[in-house]
Amino acid sequence: MHNDPRETLLNSPMSRMQIGVVIITIALNALDGFDVLSISLAAAPIRDEFGIGPAITGLLLSMELVGMAIGSIVLGRYADRWGRRPLMLLCLVLMTIGMFMVTTPPGIMAQGMKSISNSMGLLLDWPIELMHISIWRIVTGLGIGGMLAATNAVVAEFSSRKHKHLNVSLMTIGYPVGASIGGFIAAWLLQDYTWRSVFYLGFAMTLAMLPIVYFFVPETIAWSVRHQKPGALERINATLKRMGRATVDALPDVSEEIAQQAKGSIFAPRLLRTTLLLTVAYFFHITTFYFLLKWTGVIVADRGFDASQAGNVLSWITVGGACGGAIFGFLTLRYDLKRLTIGTMLLSTVFVGLYGSLGANLTQTTLICIAAGFFANAGITGLYAIFAHAFPTQVRAAGTGFAIGIGRGGSVLAPIAAGLMFAGGVGVPVVSVIMGACSLAAAIVLLFLKLNSAPPEALEVEQAIDPSVDARLSESAA
Repeated sequence: MHNDPRETLLNSPMSRMQIGVVIITIALNALDGFDVLSISLAAAPIRDEFGIGPAITGLLLSMELVGMAIGSIVLGRYADRWGRRPLMLLCLVLMTIGMFMVTTPPGIMAQGMKSISNSMGLLLDWPIELMHISIWRIVTGLGIGGMLAATNAVVAEFSSRKHKHLNVSLMTIGYPVGASIGGFIAAWLLQDYTWRSVFYLGFAMTLAMLPIVYFFVPETIAWSVRHQKPGALERINATLKRMGRATVDALPDVSEEIAQQAKGSIFAPRLLRTTLLLTVAYFFHITTFYFLLKWTGVIVADRGFDASQAGNVLSWITVGGACGGAIFGFLTLRYDLKRLTIGTMLLSTVFVGLYGSLGANLTQTTLICIAAGFFANAGITGLYAIFAHAFPTQVRAAGTGFAIGIGRGGSVLAPIAAGLMFAGGVGVPVVSVIMGACSLAAAIVLLFLKLNSAPPEALEVEQAIDPSVDARLSESAA
């Protein structure tokens, strides 16, 4: 069993190569953050250009969330089948195409969708340009959704036992870091250029990541050991050499692990409870987060501020989110993961509720938004760390993808529901309290989740020695 390279990764200090992989996943998550925020930054100018109301604006804001839901659920499971690396590259291609095509004139696809929707009596008042934007935002969302599932698995599987939760937390703060830095740049662009410049920026940054991932992110050792494709030993040893670790003469016998594969479904009895609780918790909390992220630009603009000022407030939300995620990650080195996550969700509820009660004071709005972003993103960071801890290797991407996908599918309702409430005359203070309470619901759901102190990888290594350890695996997912 001394030949099991997974044990080497778990119990050895992080090498430069492993740290480099974590940094790359932070950059990838930063792309996700900017890509998602881009439509929020551009929403007010798009609304003004096409003369659309709040209900349609809410639908437009939700389009990439639809794609993310599909991408997380459908593409996420292929990261468990094909490997983490191939899916990451595919998702980058989808994101690159989607970001660029948003800026182009409507094509045959948009015209066809417009004709179909008209024949069905749907979306009759949508200009064809909005139909075009919506289609490519869905494509971008497909890439983002699949990427989220893959990168979470990559970080978990390249991390040591000691730094696993910290590394996953650092990966998740890439989202607000990318959104804040990109947001400040985009806010500056909006002063002199059209909303299309925001997507040109996103396209260039996404395209630049393709060669970086191709050359510097190998397949994870945990996935390679589990599947043992032809040439797996050579690829694993090459990766171990890049880490400065000793190579192995042979791969461990995983026949017992493979025999348990049928029990590895995220809907199998031993994982069903975990899957459902995490999915529901993510659904509720991400609804609060996306209300804050998607509507702040429009709300600030409606309070009399211009698009660049609204973009700056959005960027400060993500600055707060980055700080929240980073501090949360370091706290996991000393404190209980689940309790930390529940605490941040409760504080997210408080500050999102306060956010809606403010008037036209830009400074107060910005400060409350920073606090709301801090705790809302810290809660998301906690959930990602729990995903990586709760799901075993063979279903880690599928479990993460399903929870994210259903959650993001539900978060489609956040901007739409808020838009409908605004269109119905409900004020910002009441809407904020309603949407903020979703974080409270997520915290309550997490109270019923049980986590084993040992990570799944450690139990899988033990299982290769002693098949009876499967009972502990079941207990860890109960």
